[in-house]
Amino acid sequence: MKELIKVMKALSDPVRVKMVKMLQRKVMCVCEIQAALNTSQSNASKHLKLLEEAGLITSSKEGLFVNYSLSDGLRSPYAASLLGNMKHWLESDPDIRSLAGRLPSISREDIRGR
Repeated sequence: MKELIKVMKALSDPVRVKMVKMLQRKVMCVCEIQAALNTSQSNASKHLKLLEEAGLITSSKEGLFVNYSLSDGLRSPYAASLLGNMKHWLESDPDIRSLAGRLPSISREDIRGR
């Protein structure tokens, strides 16, 4: 039961739901997530850590960047089930649609000044 509760708590915050929806569309680093959500790096990192601990996302280091992506769900059947459903949920939500529309113009190269 603890694993299910951890996943549910991780998805109980609108910011973390937005992060999952963004990561459905592309792999992102903290600076890109921070820019998309107009939040601080520390706030974005705090939310990403909770999502990772719940088995919803994974991270991998690439040079100076840590890339975040959706989990494959192997670590948690609860995370896998919710991630599968979330692909279809909230797609017509105005906030999610607006966020998705901004993602193509957000790149780490532009943020970091190349």
